[in-house]
Amino acid sequence: MIVERTKSQIVIKVSPQVDTFGFQRIIDYLEYLELTSKSNSSQDEADKLADELNENWWKNNRNKFIK
Repeated sequence: MIVERTKSQIVIKVSPQVDTFGFQRIIDYLEYLELTSKSNSSQDEADKLADELNENWWKNNRNKFIK
């Protein structure tokens, strides 16, 4: 594995033999870190938003699971 840092990015080069599923999970986590790095929201606010989204999803999809 080779890690290079430039002024604007970090480049990671890995062998093609690396498990793609595990590597994708790492990429997803790095993307999460990048997206949330400038956030001023608290964990409590994020939890409330997640609860609201789940509640709305359930209202819209309940009939697909319960008959």
